[in-house]
Amino acid sequence: MTSPIDVMTAVVLGAVQGLTEFLPISSDGHVALFAMLFGVSDEMPLSMVVMLHVGTLIATAVAFREDIALLTRRTWSGMREPRAFLESSEGKLLTAIVIASIPTALIGLLLEDRVEGWARVPWIVGACLLASALAVYTTRRGGGDGDRLLPWQAILVGVAQGLAVLPGLTRSGSTIAVAMMLGMSGPAAFRFSFLLSLPAIFGATLLKARDYEELAALGPGVLIGALTAMVVGYLALRWLRSLVHQGRFWTFALYLIPLGVGIIAWDLFR
Repeated sequence: MTSPIDVMTAVVLGAVQGLTEFLPISSDGHVALFAMLFGVSDEMPLSMVVMLHVGTLIATAVAFREDIALLTRRTWSGMREPRAFLESSEGKLLTAIVIASIPTALIGLLLEDRVEGWARVPWIVGACLLASALAVYTTRRGGGDGDRLLPWQAILVGVAQGLAVLPGLTRSGSTIAVAMMLGMSGPAAFRFSFLLSLPAIFGATLLKARDYEELAALGPGVLIGALTAMVVGYLALRWLRSLVHQGRFWTFALYLIPLGVGIIAWDLFR
């Protein structure tokens, strides 16, 4: 039977989820690590995982509420003249998000059953962290000055997001780096990356939310964890936005490189 999660553990897990879900350092590995450190079983209860993702989903929606509201209004009004809407900047943005979400979903479903096993192989996690470091570091050169993607470019960003199900491969870092390589400015890539994350996180949450019977058994800690993830996630997003605008997104590579090397070395010499 699922045991209740104490409040302090829930707060720590929520804080870790809120930080690592958005910062380009990979969330799944960090949450699993802290779960083990605080005595949670090797696999956190499914309901806890779902609620932590709900918290970060709400944080993203709040941080980008103006963009979401604008897209919603323009999409609704654009239904009267679909062709004109698709030619507008909002229509092109929404089209790119839909196109990019397709390879994300296909890759996620294809790798879903394999990722759990790979997450228990340290050298794979370490290698993915180093790949994340490389992707993040490429942003040091800066992107272009574009604010939109062509359909084929949106597919590439969607592939990057789909591959981020691999343990240690950062979603935000990969998508922002690829978008900047394709000519987007840093702020535009940041905006596109996190608007694109909304359907991805929502879809992943739905897939995991298959059974809520254990939710009550987790006690109030699960709600506290979700609330903590939401608050910390919102603050992390605001901080990350400022770093992107300052051209300092690449500095996260300085954390990822020693972490990845350390995990691989530990696996080789343990």
